[in-house]
Amino acid sequence: MAERKSEAWAGLVVFAATMLLVTGAFNFIEGLIALFNDERVVVLPNRFVFLDLTSWGWTLLLFGAAMIAVGAGLLATQTWARVVAIIVVAVHALFQVFTLGAYPVWSLLMLALDTFVIFALTARWSSVRPDLSDVGSSAARSSSTYR
Repeated sequence: MAERKSEAWAGLVVFAATMLLVTGAFNFIEGLIALFNDERVVVLPNRFVFLDLTSWGWTLLLFGAAMIAVGAGLLATQTWARVVAIIVVAVHALFQVFTLGAYPVWSLLMLALDTFVIFALTARWSSVRPDLSDVGSSAARSSSTYR
């Protein structure tokens, strides 16, 4: 019965892997665009500001590559990919908080998606967390033998 429960949760890990691949591809493409078109002019009252997006482009490019690699690792059912994915998605969520003022709707949507991906990666992780029903039944058995 415990195997059936863990199989049902495997779909969430596949969803998380797919979302990492898609989000990583978006970040990678956005990073390439920022690298190829890296100079912007912002018009403010009383002045012009020239911005160079090279560092932002490299950041997005590296984030995208990491997310794609981790998503592929998750689809290959690698344990290291699950641990690294949690870290990468948590850092991605933190960056979304920093861009909340510039892109509020996009950042909130990405925060919600990152939260769900972290949930999908951590819920029912049988190699780290024992099944609660097994823990409860073993505790009941041990207490009944000592009575």
